[in-house]
Amino acid sequence: MTGINETIEILADRLGYRFAKPELLLEALTHQSVADATGGARMSYERLEFLGDRVLGLVIADLLATKYPADSVGDLARRHVDLVRAEALTKVADDIEIAQFIQFTPGEEKSGARASASIKADVVEAVLAALFLDGGLDGARAFIVRAWARLLDDQDAPPSDPKTQLQEWLQGRGRALPVYAEIRRDGPDHAPIFTIEVQVDGDLFEQAEGANKRAAEMQAAMAMLTRLSGAR
Repeated sequence: MTGINETIEILADRLGYRFAKPELLLEALTHQSVADATGGARMSYERLEFLGDRVLGLVIADLLATKYPADSVGDLARRHVDLVRAEALTKVADDIEIAQFIQFTPGEEKSGARASASIKADVVEAVLAALFLDGGLDGARAFIVRAWARLLDDQDAPPSDPKTQLQEWLQGRGRALPVYAEIRRDGPDHAPIFTIEVQVDGDLFEQAEGANKRAAEMQAAMAMLTRLSGAR
């Protein structure tokens, strides 16, 4: 138990926050395998992740609306998507080295779950929920402002991801919007690989893989853009 308490204290220091209810942070760091192994004596991070996603979305939306008062709704939306996506969460997770604090069973540990980008991203969202439940929106906001500062500063212009670029390319030529479909899902639950297919005009197809559906869609859109680049 001492080890767990030390873990909570070290991570709390990195978050810059003192928990009145440290059990919330422990829950945010607990993988489902541990929750199952304890027969429900400990809760996993999954419910907190659900809440943390909404907390992050609200705070980032407020930060963007304040920082870019002249941006259109569409520009703000693209900035927002870029800052709350899994890749951004993984960057924050790596910055605070959150992987070392996640509680796994030995079996999950051996399977390589600690290196999973999706798990790290989920745990960051759960930690945000723990901050919110313990210290209100101000508690979560203070950490988000610090942890996302570099990502916010890196946005010189509203980002245009491959999916947006593909949609705009097609719309500019009066063509139908692309259609994305999941073809298959492979790999273990903690590290799935998704295969996504994008269709254009019903007769052009490209497929790509990714660690989550969004990443696979992005790669598929990029492949389609590359294919269409000569078909102006």
